[in-house]
Amino acid sequence: MDDSRTVLHRYLQATRDALVWKLEGLDERAARWPWTPTGTNLLGLVKHAAGVEIGYFGETFGRNFPGLDDLAWYLADAPPNADMYATADESVDELVDLYRRVWAFADELVLHAPLDTPGHVAWWPEHRNPVSLELVVVHVTTDLTRHAGHADILRELTDGAVGMRADNSNVPSQDAAVWASYVADLQRIADSAGR
Repeated sequence: MDDSRTVLHRYLQATRDALVWKLEGLDERAARWPWTPTGTNLLGLVKHAAGVEIGYFGETFGRNFPGLDDLAWYLADAPPNADMYATADESVDELVDLYRRVWAFADELVLHAPLDTPGHVAWWPEHRNPVSLELVVVHVTTDLTRHAGHADILRELTDGAVGMRADNSNVPSQDAAVWASYVADLQRIADSAGR
């Protein structure tokens, strides 16, 4: 049986991998395309995830991510939502590389510090502090998993690609006709429920 640290890290890494995988094969435009009224887009989710991990596995535990001052979008005076989209001069490759460097930075802590290592989340109310590394890993994994779900939907809207991992689509059929029939059935049900 795996120990708690191994399990926590496995789920954290699986979620990271899922987010990055949703960008595979997309051009710069498709990776940035805003699909929702609030502008949610695939590359922005990855950039945001990098910022989440920098904050929680850095600042919370008194650690500084190398090169943080070069990330204008992360600094306190950045425009609202600057972490939720890629600028025209930030490429997919650049942001994925940044996120992988963030993983290595975070994993120095996650894989080696005691899980009861205390930290302080400055943007949380005082009554929720101090926090343990274990709680922060669970919190970050939960947050990233939510964004991976967003990414699942955005990627399907982008080009129809679905699935949990490259080696496991976790959907019963890849046949578009099967899905069209299924969706038509759901639309009929929705129409009849609305009457």
